[in-house]
Amino acid sequence: MEFITTRDELRTIYKTPRPTDGSIRKELRALDGHCRSFIGKSPFVLIGSSDGAGNADVTPKGDRPGFAAVLDERTIAIPDRPGNNRLDTLENILLNPSIGLLFLIPGMNETLRVNGDARITVDAGLRERLAVDGKEPQSIVVVSVKAAYMHCAKAFMRSDLWKPETWYDRATLPTLGQILRDQLAVADTAEATDRWLDEEYKHTMW
Repeated sequence: MEFITTRDELRTIYKTPRPTDGSIRKELRALDGHCRSFIGKSPFVLIGSSDGAGNADVTPKGDRPGFAAVLDERTIAIPDRPGNNRLDTLENILLNPSIGLLFLIPGMNETLRVNGDARITVDAGLRERLAVDGKEPQSIVVVSVKAAYMHCAKAFMRSDLWKPETWYDRATLPTLGQILRDQLAVADTAEATDRWLDEEYKHTMW
């Protein structure tokens, strides 16, 4: 198998966009009203980061719509709720602040992409502002926006992501308890692991 190793080789396959093309012109350096509205309605964002050695990670963050707060046209605050304490994203940010965000709104095929630099804060006032049911986030990722633009719908249209009739019957798929039992070779039954996970979800959502 041969691999492409240079930009010139790559551009023999894909055409080079012109500065006047919409795909180039749509990139903004700050969040306009449409971007702010989209983030305000989004309950889910994917966060791409990498460490100082280039090892990459993508982490999902989800909460009630608008959980990511737009502080101003160039700043977004994303609360970090209780999780598995791996801290992949947070530790990456300490080594390499560059970050990529993909905001989704259920049922909408277009997405919002935001690239920038991130820092971590435990500022008391901001944590209080982003509290849910009186529970403050453990920390907050503050993103300084460098670029923002709407991404076209083709990937979601091709995948039929939002069409329930294309979804697998959940009963035909393994539960997380079954997967963990097999991957970790644990002695507990899948049912016991699933019950434990359900209890964890109930008590540690926020």
